[in-house]
Amino acid sequence: MNLITTTEDLEAACADLAKAPFVTVDTEFMREQTFWPRLCLIQIAGGDTEVLIDNLAPGIDLKPFFDLMVDENVLKVFHSARQDIEIVHHMAGVVPHPIFDTQVAAMVCGFGEAVSYAMLVKRLLGRNLDKSSRFTDWSRRPLSERQLTYALGDVTHLRDLYPKLQAQLDKSERASWLIEEMAVLTDPATYELHPEHAWRRLKMRIKTQKALAVLMELAAWREREAQSQDVPRSRVLKDEALYDIAGQAPRTVEDLGGLRSLHNGFARSSRGRGVLEAVERGLARDPATVPPLQRGEPMPPEAQAVMDLLRVLLKATAGRHGVAPKLIATTDELEQIARSNDADTAALRGWRLKLFGEDALALKRGELALTIRKGAVALLAPEEPEDGS
Repeated sequence: MNLITTTEDLEAACADLAKAPFVTVDTEFMREQTFWPRLCLIQIAGGDTEVLIDNLAPGIDLKPFFDLMVDENVLKVFHSARQDIEIVHHMAGVVPHPIFDTQVAAMVCGFGEAVSYAMLVKRLLGRNLDKSSRFTDWSRRPLSERQLTYALGDVTHLRDLYPKLQAQLDKSERASWLIEEMAVLTDPATYELHPEHAWRRLKMRIKTQKALAVLMELAAWREREAQSQDVPRSRVLKDEALYDIAGQAPRTVEDLGGLRSLHNGFARSSRGRGVLEAVERGLARDPATVPPLQRGEPMPPEAQAVMDLLRVLLKATAGRHGVAPKLIATTDELEQIARSNDADTAALRGWRLKLFGEDALALKRGELALTIRKGAVALLAPEEPEDGS
């Protein structure tokens, strides 16, 4: 098994891989104890070359690998690419391009939502995968023969999967859909973590604009702390504590120390001072910079009824075209459309607009209705008579 531990061998391997029209790529990483994923192993297969790159080997320089990742003449094939690309972007400041994500392609081809790699291998290649090494400690050295065999299998099977999925895409004439999805995955902005946007990932368990202003500052402070110290966000401050602090808005060490969501001594620590400073920034924040509270608010009955119809339309559209519903629109996106005709959502752009969005808006305007024909949901224009079937 070709385990690469030197820069010289990596250069030679990447030179061979660059001759292939496509390479399949996977990584093994760990992030339970860190903010940034810790890369432990890289797997690549292309043409007749199959390699494992031990990026933890002393002195190895990954530049040949990063150069391959941005070689426009070589397609990079991943399964569920986002975290692998995030690692490359964090380490080298580049985004692999061009790419093909077999998980997204499988959803476009009608294999269901978030289809697993093992299931795809079983259905398209008739092979059963041994996943017993999946959650082993990839940072320990030496890696076992079983770990190496498992890791290499991820890219050798992927090498056989890609042509089959590409053929299905070509047959369905949906390759343009995948191109739109890959444009998002290869946009550097997708991987840029801005602390001031960290609050958007939180569930809005708050009830006032003032609490939201404090939460925005608290989330930004926690994000900066976690990034700079390379620790998980929850190691800095748990979400429940963020909500508690935002709701109570403590302004003194004594007030902060009285919150049950914080451990003893936190209020007088350096992080406690950081929290109090974030609270002050939140309280002083210009209300015009605080968005209206929408997430978590109950929908009006009429909007809920619209959303119920949109769900039916989505399922019918997905079934008719053999596409995973989640790929077309998420529940949050349906809610946005139900609330507003001008919702800024992916479901109202690109191929999704033509497939679903236009009908969704027409349904809201009363220009389309839903009916049952031959046991299936169908669209009906208001002036179109039902045939009674």
